[in-house]
Amino acid sequence: MIQASLIKEMEGIVGKENVFTSEADRQSYSYDAAVIEHVIPGAVIRPTKTEQLGEVIKKLYDEGVPMSFRGSGTNLSGGTTVDSPDCVVVCTNALNKIIEVNANDLYVTAESGTITAKMAAACAAKGLFYPPDPGSMSVSTIGGNVNENSGGLRGLKYGTTKAYVMAMEFYGNNGELCKTGSRTVKCATGYDLAGLLIASEGTLACLSRITFKLVPPPKASKACVAYFPDMEHASQAVADIIASHVVPCTLEFLDHDSINYIEDFAKAGMDRSAGAMLLVEVDGHPAQVADEAAIVEKCLNANNPMAVLVPKNAAEKARLWEGRRVAIPALARCRPTLRLEDVTVCRSQIPAMIKGLQKLAKDNNVQLATFGHAGDGNLHPSILCDKRDKVEMERVERAAEGLFLLALELNGTLSGEHGIGTTKKKYMEKETSRGTIMWSRRMREAMDPKGLFNANKIVGVNTVHDSVC
Repeated sequence: MIQASLIKEMEGIVGKENVFTSEADRQSYSYDAAVIEHVIPGAVIRPTKTEQLGEVIKKLYDEGVPMSFRGSGTNLSGGTTVDSPDCVVVCTNALNKIIEVNANDLYVTAESGTITAKMAAACAAKGLFYPPDPGSMSVSTIGGNVNENSGGLRGLKYGTTKAYVMAMEFYGNNGELCKTGSRTVKCATGYDLAGLLIASEGTLACLSRITFKLVPPPKASKACVAYFPDMEHASQAVADIIASHVVPCTLEFLDHDSINYIEDFAKAGMDRSAGAMLLVEVDGHPAQVADEAAIVEKCLNANNPMAVLVPKNAAEKARLWEGRRVAIPALARCRPTLRLEDVTVCRSQIPAMIKGLQKLAKDNNVQLATFGHAGDGNLHPSILCDKRDKVEMERVERAAEGLFLLALELNGTLSGEHGIGTTKKKYMEKETSRGTIMWSRRMREAMDPKGLFNANKIVGVNTVHDSVC
């Protein structure tokens, strides 16, 4: 348990109202969206100023208290959970100020607890575009996006979060403020610490402030939807689009089961009989959009579609896109538990991956639906289950292990955008090597010698805290 004297010191730093010790409060921070066992933290500390963040980290570190950093807790791989009741959650969601939206130099600076959609809206209000659009952007924080290198529907053309990070401020184990990067377009000053911290899942430091580059918004866009009898034809259409040198801003797919679960939930007007569905959007200069839209439609029509439809107006387009964006809540309502996974394969391997997933579902008798970003091969196999049923969950674990190994067998990767956390940690060596794991641990030990920062995540640490939070 956390010492009462330490709690008092924390209250002195952040205020009593920002130190949560009741069981009800701590329960709220015992889980994220990953399907893993919940552990209640010893306390939750919520700094309201970035300077407080440094003080809190230094005091906890000096006292040898394990800590986990958390924004909104939308993480899907256990990256913000704790493994020990001795662990303190340092919550950054009160660090939510947008410092500057600079329309002349095209950047935005905000504190790490800022909600992604709020920051994007502030940029849009000044005629600027922040492209990364993770599905959780209405609730996720930018610090969490950086820690997971979040993607989204626009990732194919515009890239993931890491493509927009220009500079950041963070606090390491000694509580001192560290800075890396610049607001300038070019910067070669010192080590690329920002690159190291992106996708580090709170295992190296705690982010406090981030500067992202912005781009001018596209002047025009055009979308279409295509239904196919099976995933093979849909995948070939994807390959044809890319081979034609068109890079859509969005190229999404839904399998048959996803279409029907979403239609039950959202009534988006999707064709329930389709084996697969593609949602495609191109954007840019109006003339470019017209040319690329024609090429996309040609590629779709060349692959035996059941139908290729162009939304008649903005409302119809929004309805279809909303259907894709509500995929997770649509699936989550069907069973008590949704295990949403994230693997990525080369585009040419999507049919093989889908076929393998269907076999895994049948062999393990689990309910599985798959959707994702067809344009970059990022799939989200989603297992619908009930974690209270231990026998079913054993089958779910076998299916999950099977899908990870299948992705690696197809020369893919364990994570495209959801991170490693705790749920995929044991497969890391299969994708990389033992040397990679040990090198990563030595690097962590240099920055966190006591092994107190989210110690059981990604690759673990070389200390006695290896099995602790």
